[in-house]
Amino acid sequence: MIDDTTPTGNIAPIPGEAAPALAPVPPGPSYAGLVAGPPPLPGLTTDTAVLTDAYAVIPRSVMRDIVTSFLPGWTGMRMWIIARPLSGFAETFSQYIVELAEGGGCDAPEDDPEIQSAIFVTGGEMDITIDGTTHRMTPGGFAYVPPGIAWAVHNATAGNCGFHWIRKRWQPAAGVDRPDPIVTNEADIAPSPMPDTEGAWATTRFVDPADLRHDMHVTVVTFQPGGSIPFAETHVMEHGLFVLEGKAVYRLNRDWVEVGPGDFMWLRAFCPQACYAGGPGQFRYLLYKDVNRHAPLWHGTHGTGR
Repeated sequence: MIDDTTPTGNIAPIPGEAAPALAPVPPGPSYAGLVAGPPPLPGLTTDTAVLTDAYAVIPRSVMRDIVTSFLPGWTGMRMWIIARPLSGFAETFSQYIVELAEGGGCDAPEDDPEIQSAIFVTGGEMDITIDGTTHRMTPGGFAYVPPGIAWAVHNATAGNCGFHWIRKRWQPAAGVDRPDPIVTNEADIAPSPMPDTEGAWATTRFVDPADLRHDMHVTVVTFQPGGSIPFAETHVMEHGLFVLEGKAVYRLNRDWVEVGPGDFMWLRAFCPQACYAGGPGQFRYLLYKDVNRHAPLWHGTHGTGR
């Protein structure tokens, strides 16, 4: 609900605007946050925002106060909906960037018992309660919430906290049970390097790829400066890619697009993609993809094999 606790912006700078004074950043990974606030007036409208029939790019610079959404049952909350199912495009998931004010949260975030959720924290601290057990989450924290499980989330920070919320309908399959809850932090997981890349391209996996109960994977992908995807990946998985840190040029279908912290790329199935990380630091993004189920043969039957 919208009330006097609803967040009203933060001090995150964007290109072309004066940057606020910030405390020194300690060594370690960084997590792009929200822009919010009104756009500068007068200002240029030139940016990389684009929607095609194969992909979309939603740059950080357009995630402003006037495009926020709200949900019933929440206090001190607003969100940016950066992906939702679109017929003929990406059809399997939704993704929100959520900002909670101090004291904000919700005791029942999900009202559909068939929906599973993945949570990734990018700023502040929050408490997530899953099936009666409460966990404190900090930046880099990941939680998987199975469908049909009671859960709640509340800001534990003196100030705003931020997180990504990815939702997908879980697809039952013969011989597999509903997955178990997961709460962890990327700092506690060793990245898995891609073969023959000498660590220039690595993936932090929150879920065991061999666990076929899961029909979606959310990971953190890291490229060292000069690292690349050296071919045009073209596959059935849909993608959401939110840039956490660094910059790169990304090939999307036939186009090369420069992306940086806070930018979001949204890809339909079979959209060719490649990447080159230009440096000077590492390039990291939060990745969603759908996995481990039949391709639906009738509209509206995702994962049933019909």
